[in-house]
Amino acid sequence: MPDILEEHRFDLGSFADELTGATTDVGTTLLFENGRVRVWEVRLAPGMRCPFHAHTHPYFWTCVIAGTGRQRSGDGTLRVLRYAVGDTSFWEPAGAATLLHDLENVGDTELRFVTVELR
Repeated sequence: MPDILEEHRFDLGSFADELTGATTDVGTTLLFENGRVRVWEVRLAPGMRCPFHAHTHPYFWTCVIAGTGRQRSGDGTLRVLRYAVGDTSFWEPAGAATLLHDLENVGDTELRFVTVELR
């Protein structure tokens, strides 16, 4: 699991349009898709940001290039996280709930993950 470097609140109103228009594209590139899985790459150069998106299916991610990311969640929480190669996490949205968040590379190296959605 990543190390939490900071945690606080942010103004949801600053991202209102993006939050209401969040897609289910959970990565920067779709690598593979069939009826059972979608495999995504998340690749962010320093300063790049993946906009708010909604996770509606169980999924896991694995960090393949370490770095530092800022993640804002739909509940107003902001965390700055340090990811190491091999960090992996599994999430399963409860019922009709979705996980809504963005990810911004606030480090000085590329940040890269592989995310697999189970459909």
